[in-house]
Amino acid sequence: MSSPATGHQDRRLFAIGLVLTTYIFFAICDTCAKWMAVSGMPPAQVAFGRYALQFAFMAGLLLPRFGLASFRTGRPVLQILRGFGLLGMTAFNFFAVLYLPLTVTSSIMFGMPLLITALSVPLLGEQVGWRRWLAIVVGFLGILIIVQPWGADFHWAVFLSLGSIISAGFYFILTRKLTATETTNSLQLYAGLVGTLCLLPFALANWTWPEGPVAWLIFLGVGAAAMTGHQISIIAHRYAPASVLAPFAYSQIIWMTLSSWLIFSQPPTVWLFVGGPIVIGSGLYIWLRERELAKASVSPTSSVEAEQRTDVAPAKV
Repeated sequence: MSSPATGHQDRRLFAIGLVLTTYIFFAICDTCAKWMAVSGMPPAQVAFGRYALQFAFMAGLLLPRFGLASFRTGRPVLQILRGFGLLGMTAFNFFAVLYLPLTVTSSIMFGMPLLITALSVPLLGEQVGWRRWLAIVVGFLGILIIVQPWGADFHWAVFLSLGSIISAGFYFILTRKLTATETTNSLQLYAGLVGTLCLLPFALANWTWPEGPVAWLIFLGVGAAAMTGHQISIIAHRYAPASVLAPFAYSQIIWMTLSSWLIFSQPPTVWLFVGGPIVIGSGLYIWLRERELAKASVSPTSSVEAEQRTDVAPAKV
């Protein structure tokens, strides 16, 4: 086995198919995490199991063949920061699902494409015009409709989900940057190592052994589903920009709604059907706007149009 090649290729339809598969595995991961949390296992231990399994599997696969060269990277600081981004996304989300239905946590995560667009300004130096800023604002209003912060049923755990999407935004931006130069293996190793080391003391402080084969299967399923999903996601980002792939995260609501309803007896509220389409519509508008600007940038008059329009096509992240 040789180390996977680095670099980007333009195979967008293939990447879209991969990323749609990714979100099935992410839904399985969240379902297993919520099942373990409501069964009494500390969320920090659930998250630790997710990272420890990923790191142990990848290390066992790579170290016998490549040794410490498996950790070779030209951008160690970004690798570690990406690991913290993924850790924040996972930890915040695993605590949030303990208190909130999966339909609510996944709906809040739908704000991620909006956040990625907003973060591209300070982090990547991109220019975002007033149309996309308006879409970001409208999408945020959709999230407010879903979580109902003015209602009696509002739960403080919503802020954990917001922390999760902020972390996710940094993670996906750094993933796109690093896939240009780093191998899939190194990305998996560093992400697993950062999460394992950071969560180990918290997991040991309140360790609870899974009871029975079903509990063990679900506990291990958290890490296996997450590892598989992120492996596929990394590959997908080699073949298409993050701005192209981000809107397809919305497919996850199908699997999350089914899981929340059938497994945890938590059907979606009417506000999900009101605010959800607003958030999804905002994200899709940003995606369509990106495509429009990308087409304009390659047209014969693009250099003139680029100086006249307020939106500028973003660089690949």
